Amino acid sequence: MNDILSSTPAVSSEAGTQTLDTLSTPALILDRDRMDRNLTRLKGLMAGHGVTLRPHLKTAKSIDAARRIFPDGPGPITVSTLAEAEYFAREGGFTDITYAVGLDPNKALRAAQIHAGGVDLKVTLDTPEQAPALGAAGKATGSCPAAFIEVDCDGHRGGIAPDDPQLIVVAQALKTAGVPLAGVLTHAGESYSLHDPEALAAAAEAERAAAVDAANALRRAGFDCPIVSVGSTPTAHFARDLTGVTEVRAGVFMFFDLVMHGIGVCKTDDLAISVLTTVIGKKPEKGWILVDAGWMALSRDRGTSNQAVDQGYGMVCDLAGKPYADLIVDQASQEHGILALRAGSSATLPDLPIGARVRILPNHACATGAQHAGYNVVADGKPDIVAYWPRMRGW
Repeated sequence: MNDILSSTPAVSSEAGTQTLDTLSTPALILDRDRMDRNLTRLKGLMAGHGVTLRPHLKTAKSIDAARRIFPDGPGPITVSTLAEAEYFAREGGFTDITYAVGLDPNKALRAAQIHAGGVDLKVTLDTPEQAPALGAAGKATGSCPAAFIEVDCDGHRGGIAPDDPQLIVVAQALKTAGVPLAGVLTHAGESYSLHDPEALAAAAEAERAAAVDAANALRRAGFDCPIVSVGSTPTAHFARDLTGVTEVRAGVFMFFDLVMHGIGVCKTDDLAISVLTTVIGKKPEKGWILVDAGWMALSRDRGTSNQAVDQGYGMVCDLAGKPYADLIVDQASQEHGILALRAGSSATLPDLPIGARVRILPNHACATGAQHAGYNVVADGKPDIVAYWPRMRGW
């Protein structure tokens, strides 16, 4: 198993309690109340459809965050690395896990070992060439993970079209290799390029139909297909009908981000994570304010650059989380961020003195979270850091 890098909580202040005013910057902040509200929202939507929510923990990568969804239970959860599967099983007792990335045959034995350790790990593939390695690993360990066949619902990434004869070829390869068929799995990744509610609802329906059609094709060919798994954060929130679907996967919904805001899935006050940073310089002649959060703290993600409103490297807020009008991180180097007004704005640059603190809402919660060892948690609208939640790292 991969080693998990250790995370060290923030050093306590003289008063014994860290706050947004005393925490060393840059630092990753998590608003627990916003996160809980986001969780409640999607859980309620899925309950209304009568389907299981299988959250994708690639965004949070934290046992503490996962426990806000599952206080005691073993899942179900989705992961994007085998290191995540090992971490959530070992540290949190999660035993119902889907590994939703195409299986590298060289990782088949590792997957089988996780399964042999008492974890109902299911893997994903979309070619007949992947099946023999998984079957061999199952025989070597005496424990074989079931496999999903990935379905392509929108041409975004991997998978097999539901009407492609290759679907049956892969199912037969799994049977020949002695690998149980878990079902079909798809992801409407192209929904991230949308912003109109009707278009998002149509994408959700296309995702549902592709998965259900693939499952029915397998059943007609004589294969059991117990799980029909779909999911992306946009389609999960805009789906109107999930007939034939058994579970929905979504990940960034826990925290949301500016890309999701640009799509229209959430409001800015739903964004649960931010980067705390300090003003370290000014260039009034250029309309710049310099802060100590560059791309090492924010990530290089520019996911809003193709949306109607470009948020630069992030939207700037005050300590309470209220956005400044049109103030964004316009430029980012390794350890410097340059705050400036959005091009064409009529707003006034705020007077932020040296040492002032602001919070940056991220373009992409997964990418920004990955820059940090853990979350400094705030709650109840107060500036106190009430907990530190480590994140795991590795593959």
